[in-house]
Amino acid sequence: MRVIGSSEENLLKRIIRKVLTLKKTGVTGGIGDDCAIFRQRGAAEDLLFTTDLLLEDVHFRRETHSAQDIGYKALARGLSDVAAMGGDPRFCLLSLAVPRWADRAWVDRFYNGFLRLARKVAIPLAGGDLARTDRLACDVTVCGAVPRGQSLLRSGARVGDAIYVSGLLGGSKLGLDCKKGRAWKRHLRPEPRLELGRFLRKKLRATAAMDLSDGLSLDLHRLCAASGVSAEILASQLFPGATFPGATLDQALHGGEDYELLFTVPAKTAVPGDFKNLPLTRIGTVTRGRAGRALLDGAPLAPLGFDHFRNTP
Repeated sequence: MRVIGSSEENLLKRIIRKVLTLKKTGVTGGIGDDCAIFRQRGAAEDLLFTTDLLLEDVHFRRETHSAQDIGYKALARGLSDVAAMGGDPRFCLLSLAVPRWADRAWVDRFYNGFLRLARKVAIPLAGGDLARTDRLACDVTVCGAVPRGQSLLRSGARVGDAIYVSGLLGGSKLGLDCKKGRAWKRHLRPEPRLELGRFLRKKLRATAAMDLSDGLSLDLHRLCAASGVSAEILASQLFPGATFPGATLDQALHGGEDYELLFTVPAKTAVPGDFKNLPLTRIGTVTRGRAGRALLDGAPLAPLGFDHFRNTP
């Protein structure tokens, strides 16, 4: 199995080589972080833009996921990206491709779930697009904002920094596997950590951050690769203390869609044990070494999280 240099990573590298970079466009950050960053001349804040696809039979199955849950999760994914950058959401756009099986009542329930979360975080739906298709697909764009030059990036981790995760990992994968109880609810209704992201930026001065969408092992590799560093983490710190009740260590390491935050801070930073009852757990240390390498209890940790393109040329 191809792991390091996975197909998705290789595809992104090929795309980056083809991207036209224009000077004076206002784009100060983009491919490789959770959001693109746009800075208008003279503005006091930078705008954050992220887009996320949600696809039938890839991210959900209509036999097991309700319309409300699908709508809610479609927005939660983009909000999680803004949270990882330490930003505030401003507005969102939704493009929805509707298959024949989705009747008017189903579409109404989808929008009810989407707008329930939108109201909760006070973000307006400002537009989008509608189309017909064979399988349901939606693409959500979220615009956020952050004070000028203060976005949390994946590339700022420094040797000696402490590595932390929020919440309890593995719950979403456990829920997907068992489809019952608290874990299933955790999978269906992830909570974007917007308040925590702002706390990391303003109070803890985090050096790097990203959201855990594809699994800790893969996302830790990505953060370390972007920062040009390695990482050493301890299983005893992750399991059971930072693991969802009932989940295994493997689910905590490699299960995706937890939408918690992975972040680094200087070693001397006083990080509280929780933020508004959300656990914050130190799991390791940023080290010198090959960019992207991670060790678990001294042994190589393969980035086995979810990769759309793994095993694809």
